[in-house]
Amino acid sequence: MIRLTEVTKTFPGTSKPAVDKLSLSIGEGEVVVLVGPSGCGKTTTLKMINRLIEPTSGSITVAGQDILSMQAHELRRGIGYVIQQIGLFPHKTIAENIATVPSLLGWDKVRTDERVAELAQLVELSPEFLDRYPGELSGGQRQRVGVARALAADPPVLLMDEPFGAVDPIVRANLQDELLELQSRLKKTIVLVTHDIDEAIKLGDRVAILSEGGHLEQYDSPGEILRNPANEFVADFLGSDRGIKRLSLIPISEIKLDPGPVLSRRATREEALSVMARYDIGWAAIGDGADVEGWFTADDLEGHKTLRDVKARSFQIKLKPEDSLREALDAVITSHTAAAAVFDGDRYLGMATVDEISREIVQ
Repeated sequence: MIRLTEVTKTFPGTSKPAVDKLSLSIGEGEVVVLVGPSGCGKTTTLKMINRLIEPTSGSITVAGQDILSMQAHELRRGIGYVIQQIGLFPHKTIAENIATVPSLLGWDKVRTDERVAELAQLVELSPEFLDRYPGELSGGQRQRVGVARALAADPPVLLMDEPFGAVDPIVRANLQDELLELQSRLKKTIVLVTHDIDEAIKLGDRVAILSEGGHLEQYDSPGEILRNPANEFVADFLGSDRGIKRLSLIPISEIKLDPGPVLSRRATREEALSVMARYDIGWAAIGDGADVEGWFTADDLEGHKTLRDVKARSFQIKLKPEDSLREALDAVITSHTAAAAVFDGDRYLGMATVDEISREIVQ
């Protein structure tokens, strides 16, 4: 869908290029994230794709067509653009902001209103917000409006420049999740710029790590980059915790689950204490096969010969097979146990243990 071939950009009055002979190929429906330190040319690269900045040399094609052979305004009609500051028109309502491109394209009012309502629903923006102004919305809500506006004319390509950088961490994580969910349905070709390697790992099908001057250091899937950094620059940029970062890409379903310290109601107090000792923990679960009631502590056994009358406590954290190993590790650490229970609905699957998670970190 997008191909950059030996693209260079040197700004007037500078001796070194901002981007130097950059070549990238981006597939249709793929999310590619450009990431790197300040001055690596990632935003310059993004702006060259929609000709907000003209390349000095090299070629860029979109859907097989050289962008320099097209009128800039025609090129941009097929490319949605979302920026960190969002750039909404403060004097226009949310509906009018979303309708910006359809209005420029001459759509009639009925078609435009239908598209605005459709997009508001798509980005989970309540209809009551459509008659409000940007200043009346939160940062996260304004960001959704920015995405809706970029999608208004249903462009095949979406460019996003630090789209979630201006919101707080919790809203940022929610917006990232929404983008992934949206992309699973829309299958747009997305090029996203960020300085946050964790965001790049979470969102990208492939990640391009750039160094100063727009040099491409590595271009691959997040998992492969974390597993095999191309050089010292990439390894340093990923950070010393890249093993932990890689856990966010691995679902719990890919590891072997331990049966865990699970006992039936028929088990004796001594059997329960023996199981706890074997696992080196102070608790165990009560259940039969895939049916687990809950858990109890060693202190709960006081006065009981068997587990028949021991009260089972509910699991506060229930992991799912699709949850990541990073979420599993967090659950283990915050619950102060050596394992976390994994359920498929109400069906108990086993325990994700520190030992099994650790094996993935060192691979």
